[in-house]
Amino acid sequence: MNFWEYLGSRHQQLLVDAYQHASAVFQCMVAATVIGVLIGVVTYRSEWAGNLATTATSTILTVPSLAMIGLLVPVVGLGVPPTVIALTLYGLLPVVRNAIVGLRGVDPSLVDAAEGIGMSRVTRLARVELPLAWPPILTGIRVSTQMLMGIAAIAAYASGPGLGNEIFRGIASLGSRNALNQVLAGTLGIIVLALLFDAAYVLLGRLTIPRGIRV
Repeated sequence: MNFWEYLGSRHQQLLVDAYQHASAVFQCMVAATVIGVLIGVVTYRSEWAGNLATTATSTILTVPSLAMIGLLVPVVGLGVPPTVIALTLYGLLPVVRNAIVGLRGVDPSLVDAAEGIGMSRVTRLARVELPLAWPPILTGIRVSTQMLMGIAAIAAYASGPGLGNEIFRGIASLGSRNALNQVLAGTLGIIVLALLFDAAYVLLGRLTIPRGIRV
């Protein structure tokens, strides 16, 4: 059976796996974005706090993804929980780093002007600082998403959802007729999803970032 015949015979399962893969990455990126931006907001005014946040989230990335999931399985079990926790943790660094850089890069005169017209600290943050810091934050989200697309494949090790199951099935049956087709289908599926997500982020940037401040 050639690759195209394999896709035709397995397209329904592949679509389910692709949907689960995309859904897991999307949900974890939402969580990582919220947590990462909050960390950035709390730490960007202090040099040592910002460095600590960046160092802590950098350290997480030094843990191999297979080891991370393996360590989580005894605590939270198999399936979705270790996948969600691992992906969310791995997605933090680019968001935290870019949120800190973006917020520190806001022109102080704009903040002073907002304060001068009576805006509260929270209002200044929501209406002036975060909108101006959004371009680098979005860049961090894009980088995180690309990383998580590949890392999510490892979730199949712990019975997690996604296209990694296709890859692991192929690896487990090396030498069989469809082993290469399974690995290739899972790998190409992840690449296609990564490109689609990135295209969506480009469109989101065009819709949400004024032309004058696009980076």
